Amino acid sequence: MSAIDESSIAPPRALDTVEPTPGPDRSRWLRITRWVAVAIWAAAVIYRTATDGFAFNRELVLLYVCTGLAAASIGQGRRMLYIIRDWLPFALVLIAYDLSRGAADMIGRPTLWEWPADVDRWLFAGTMPTVWLQEQLKLPEPPWWEVVISSVYMSFFILPYVVAAVLWLRDREEWKSFVKLFVGLNVVGLAIYATLPAAPPWAAARCTSADVAGGPANPRCMFRSARGVSDGGVLGAMQSTQDGANNWIERIVGRGWGNLNLHSATALLDQGQASVNLVAAIPSLHAGMTAAVAMFLWNRVHRGWRPVLVIYPLIMAFTLVYTAEHYVIDILLGWVLAVVVILLLNRHEARRARRRLTVESLPSPVLER
Repeated sequence: MSAIDESSIAPPRALDTVEPTPGPDRSRWLRITRWVAVAIWAAAVIYRTATDGFAFNRELVLLYVCTGLAAASIGQGRRMLYIIRDWLPFALVLIAYDLSRGAADMIGRPTLWEWPADVDRWLFAGTMPTVWLQEQLKLPEPPWWEVVISSVYMSFFILPYVVAAVLWLRDREEWKSFVKLFVGLNVVGLAIYATLPAAPPWAAARCTSADVAGGPANPRCMFRSARGVSDGGVLGAMQSTQDGANNWIERIVGRGWGNLNLHSATALLDQGQASVNLVAAIPSLHAGMTAAVAMFLWNRVHRGWRPVLVIYPLIMAFTLVYTAEHYVIDILLGWVLAVVVILLLNRHEARRARRRLTVESLPSPVLER
């Protein structure tokens, strides 16, 4: 995030109230204390990463961010007290994710199994993109570029919090705008998951049409391998493979970490995937949030970084389809959702700005003596 253009972001402003300025000696000691606290925080994060691996769950990332911000806020008046209040929306989104598991069952909505697969076949003239990509690219052992796509996939769980942390320290108004985008996108996405559950490709490869008749949310077939499933299940069978590669669709998004011997990261990813809502595929929030972050940063970073903001969502899209995490239609709908949320928020902000201008243009009342 060092690429954020200094000229486009205002300096940190006072939060809500004007704080008294401490004396020179106290300011110096507070500054020293702040830097010592930041150094201790950084050492603790580095030690934990070296001994237990990278932080790949969002709760731990949020803890890292909040404790780091607390250390960086020492001597900054009431800023430290605002961390809990300001970061509560992020925590509530994480809680909502946990509670969304089984929400579709409670509401009673059937899960979409056939429709997303049929749409992808229609979009690609009868070819299933996930099946074709694994036929052409999947090798017995993960190649070097699977490290890249595994990293891109995991960035979804980290990047939004890093962006929010930088903005929180630099510009409160920009931070507020990002929080509205983050919360709005996630709330709409979770509402859709509860009312329109849909199975991802990896699950469709494990289940036949007979297994999912009636639209169950968690049929037993989801928890077995796709090996030996008749005709490749709902997704369809692979017609060819690379030498030595398995001839069935696999959920391989974490495979790249094996090249870096980050087996704990792979295990943590598998554990996390097993504990979330397994039929939350439409729309893809991985695709939607990636696109939303890229669009949000477009006018806030140096122009030299804009190609990265274009490539990043595209690599995420490829990753999601190749690894059987999402259909193409899921990704397209995720992008549409991101655009709609951004347009609505911009319209809301424009309306508020016009209202403020109207109020400011009114003549001040003259008090009669």
